[in-house]
Amino acid sequence: MISENEGVKSQGEPPVTDQTPPRSIIPDVVDLIPALRAYARSLSRNQSDADDLVQETLLKAIANVDKFQPGTRLRAWLFTILRNTFYTRIRVSARERTGAADCVSGEMSVQPSQEWTVRGRELMAAIDRLPPHYREILILVVMLGESYEEAARICDCAIGTVKSRVSRARQLVMNDLEGTGEA
Repeated sequence: MISENEGVKSQGEPPVTDQTPPRSIIPDVVDLIPALRAYARSLSRNQSDADDLVQETLLKAIANVDKFQPGTRLRAWLFTILRNTFYTRIRVSARERTGAADCVSGEMSVQPSQEWTVRGRELMAAIDRLPPHYREILILVVMLGESYEEAARICDCAIGTVKSRVSRARQLVMNDLEGTGEA
């Protein structure tokens, strides 16, 4: 039996072309899907939209894998693609709005009884009320654990700006949760 290493492919595999992503980064991309989903969910605030955003991000990444520079951080590259895709969608959807986004079926009929669930929802609501540039940085650095440097690279801004926004976002969330109204 001849193995793939000897140059013969099995009949079920597609031919390798210039568009085929290098197999070396595919496992890394798969490992990053949960982080991409979390980031997409924080941006879009809708599970279905987040899944669509991740799928589109992965399609764009595979289509442009030749633009990925080995030795750089794949996570930052994918997060940047996701972020840019999200903001492009916002610009397009702003021109296509047809009706109200609120729907009665989206409301909960039974309120959660666990204290931690209530507190978690209050925290997420406070984060959702942040201005987008604060919310995005807070989620990248605090929730997803990105370094200030990587967050600066993803958001295309200075490290000092990232630090300032994280600090300000934390303060706004704390003020919101305390009810001081300075959000």
